[in-house]
Amino acid sequence: MLSGYAPILFFFGICAAFAVFAQLLNAVLGPKRPSPTKDLPYESGMVPRESARRRFSVSFYVTAMLFIIFDVESIFLFPWATIVRELKIFGIVEMGIFIATLLVGLLYVWRKGALRWD
Repeated sequence: MLSGYAPILFFFGICAAFAVFAQLLNAVLGPKRPSPTKDLPYESGMVPRESARRRFSVSFYVTAMLFIIFDVESIFLFPWATIVRELKIFGIVEMGIFIATLLVGLLYVWRKGALRWD
């Protein structure tokens, strides 16, 4: 039974060996001439004008978290859509409750002002 997995294990072994070999070859043969210019952060071909360690408004983080929350929750709609005919009215009611809960959360966030960019 395990002989069926031998080609897969062989393939993973070859891949791991190639990855290790490529890293070792780079460490041995790669150029090692560091300079202050090479150590500068590179972004879009522009020389940085200020430190990368600057403060951002908390609204960026709040917006990102809200996007992630609502995006992940919307993923649950796809599996439901594939079996909605099998679930009949029960599935429609349950998804209605789910969407209503998301809508209440969105309205709460909206009323709190988390979506404003003042």
